[in-house]
Formats: sequence, C-alpha cells, structure tokens
Amino acid sequence: MQLMKDVMSRNVQVISPDATLKDAAMLMRNKGIGMLPVGENDRMIGTITDRDIAIRAVADGKSVDSTVRDVMTKELVWAYEDDTVAQGASKMSECQIRRLPVVNADKRLVGMVSLGDFAVEVEDMRVSAQALEEISRD
Repeated sequence: MQLMKDVMSRNVQVISPDATLKDAAMLMRNKGIGMLPVGENDRMIGTITDRDIAIRAVADGKSVDSTVRDVMTKELVWAYEDDTVAQGASKMSECQIRRLPVVNADKRLVGMVSLGDFAVEVEDMRVSAQALEEISRD
C-alpha cells in the first residue's frame, strides 16, 4: 500500500500572501506549476491557483500589483503524509481539486501531490483513473 509521502513532490514552492499577483503568476510560469501554497509565519494559510488569478483577479479587473491575499483560497484542504494514496485520491475527488498539499503530523507542509503524480507513481492505476473520473465530472 503506497502512502502519500511515496508519491508527493517534496520541493514545494511557497508564496507570501503579501506577494503580488504578478509575482505569483511569474513563479507559476517559471516553475511550470498551477498552484502555490500561501504561507505566513511558518504556516500555510491558503492556496492560489492559476485559475484564482484568472477568475478572481483578471475577470474582476484587479491589478497585477494586487496581493495574493486578495484572491487566494482560504479554505485549506490537505492530506497527511501517512495517508494512503487512496485516501488522498478520495479527498481530491470529493473536493474536486487536482492538486493537494501534504502535511506532516504537526500540520507542516512537506509536499504536494497532483493528479499526474498518481498516474506516474501509483502502483494501482485504478486509483488515479477513478480520481480523474470523479474530479472531471461536471
């Protein structure tokens, strides 16, 4: 049975809530990622996605100099590093998300999992196929 820590990416880039949307977008572009955890005082306080920037900022006419805090998602969803991959996939399906922060027992960010990580790393491909199907439902 594979655990989330077996499939997660450990090199997670975190952005400050006081960074600008331009900073966030450039970091996403340069790193080839679509979501950044937002951290303040050594704690994850939210996330920002490329979709947040497009829907909550650009569509509402916000400036590229607006802060990440202005458009970030504050409701945190995560998995523990010792959760099974099936538990992580289930959480992603239930919350309709494609990227999931992974925390340790102290709720400190230790990694990130994307749906693609399941497809590449998971021994039981049925888990990722089922997660993709459920996440992609309208």
